[in-house]
Amino acid sequence: MESEIEKCTDLLLQGKVILYPTDTIWGLGCDATNEDAVKRIFKIKQRIEGKSMLVLLDKSDRLPMYVKRIPLIAWDLINETARPTTFIYPEGCNVAPSVVSSDGSLAIRLVNNKFCKKLIGSLGRPIVSTSANISGTPAPQLFTDIAQEVIDQVDYVVPEQYADSTDYKPSRLIKFMDDYNFVVVRE
Repeated sequence: MESEIEKCTDLLLQGKVILYPTDTIWGLGCDATNEDAVKRIFKIKQRIEGKSMLVLLDKSDRLPMYVKRIPLIAWDLINETARPTTFIYPEGCNVAPSVVSSDGSLAIRLVNNKFCKKLIGSLGRPIVSTSANISGTPAPQLFTDIAQEVIDQVDYVVPEQYADSTDYKPSRLIKFMDDYNFVVVRE
């Protein structure tokens, strides 16, 4: 696994786009701080640029680097959530502008997939994660469901052996409203 992590880290640092397994479904990913790489993902997905994407982090200690103010309730929810959950924080920072929503919010999921955790740790910054499909088409549950059109446009495909998901659907989405309130956007 170490040589694969090293190869992917080098590609991400060069602004490349990878197709990789997450703790939910296969994703298109890049360095979340690289605006040009993020724009390539929008192009691959044929997605309008006004629609933000989520990012993955390997550990909660890194949240303060990418969120201006973490709501108090966030720490309780992060520690109590067993299934893959993406939290939408009110004010994102230190990522590519296209990753941040028009209202300034930033969607972050702490990933459980072993490969992703190691890759993010090696890169030292968040990775964009968006489903590996053309916008408007169903998110592929398995690697074999990914359209060849998507595969042909990425710079590298991580070998399937690193996929360990058992929850083949997009993550739950929870948006923080203030220090004590949140809404479930997607169950």
